[in-house]
Amino acid sequence: MDFELSEDLLEVRQWARDFCKKECPPNYIRQLDEAGEFPFELYQKLADAGFIGISAPEEYGGSGGDIMTQAVVCEELSYAMQGIAMPWVTASCFGVQSVGAYGTDDQKSRLVPGLCDGSVRFSISITEPGGGTDVLGAMRTRAEKVDGGWLLNGGKVWTTGANVATRLLVVCRTAPPEGGKKHRGISGLLVDPSAEGVSMEAIPALGLNCLDSFTMSYENVFVPDEDVLGQPNEGWGLLTHTLNNERILTAAMCVGIAQAALDDALAYAKERDAFGKPIGQFQSIANYLVEIRVAIEQARLLTQRAAWLQANDRPCGPESTMACLVASRTVSKAADDGIQILGSYGYSLEYPMQRYWRDTRQLRIGPISNEMAANYIAASMGLPKSY
Repeated sequence: MDFELSEDLLEVRQWARDFCKKECPPNYIRQLDEAGEFPFELYQKLADAGFIGISAPEEYGGSGGDIMTQAVVCEELSYAMQGIAMPWVTASCFGVQSVGAYGTDDQKSRLVPGLCDGSVRFSISITEPGGGTDVLGAMRTRAEKVDGGWLLNGGKVWTTGANVATRLLVVCRTAPPEGGKKHRGISGLLVDPSAEGVSMEAIPALGLNCLDSFTMSYENVFVPDEDVLGQPNEGWGLLTHTLNNERILTAAMCVGIAQAALDDALAYAKERDAFGKPIGQFQSIANYLVEIRVAIEQARLLTQRAAWLQANDRPCGPESTMACLVASRTVSKAADDGIQILGSYGYSLEYPMQRYWRDTRQLRIGPISNEMAANYIAASMGLPKSY
């Protein structure tokens, strides 16, 4: 049993750290956050450096890395800024991974090189109004077969980055459930957001100032046959494969931000004096910091374990969900305790601690709520399903 990263992964981690140190200094990240605009320039630098295509096959302009490689990169990018890590995850996970695993040769050649070089940007449109985690039960967005393609109608919410995407992966129903099995008859459509019938409205939300989410409307949107990802009516397999990757990368994202919160809080506790001594000398403050560190180590090990299983084609549904559950709790507590340690400064916009909190509070709700994650883990243990 070896808990060390391989030499290759250590090199990847250092490569990502060096990039972030050069391209993501704290003052620049603060400016991006305050501007509330998508960081196109930084995103392009990520692409030019090879990070977006790190898991794409070499013949399409990538490096051929696996989910473990992605997790290492994701943790480092998130340490610098979640607002750039999130679109990277969407492109790398729902773009490169989904198209690479299920796309036709034509789709791969049309989209994957563009994802790698930054000219193609992805967004996934899956959540139904009033549906939340009940993706299948709440699915009302539908596409009907017409000559040469499909006609898409319906609406989605929380489609993150739709305004900067060049392709939307829209999950919809294309056939009634077979035998009462709701996962049958689901398809993934690759939709051009500029197509006639597509409209969007920003959702005012706390956190991720540089990456908005949108309510989407699809009204008689024509999608050609060549833009169905995978086989029609068999899109649920595409989603389950991709959603495991998403949970692993979300966990890695949480670990990276939690580590940033810990490092900032620790530095402050060593420098800030009260009653004639550094506040880190007070046991209550030290206990906060110790608990955060222990929780981060637990979350990191769970994340690496889930990534290892996925990279080795082993079942990892419960493991990826456990990693996401523990890591999202960890980052939320790390940021909240960090604010407590910094006191009023933790609440100040001059310090990043408040950004860590508002950027990550939503990770206990999505991509899967902590409560639904627990339900899924319970079912994997043989307990009766509650959903």
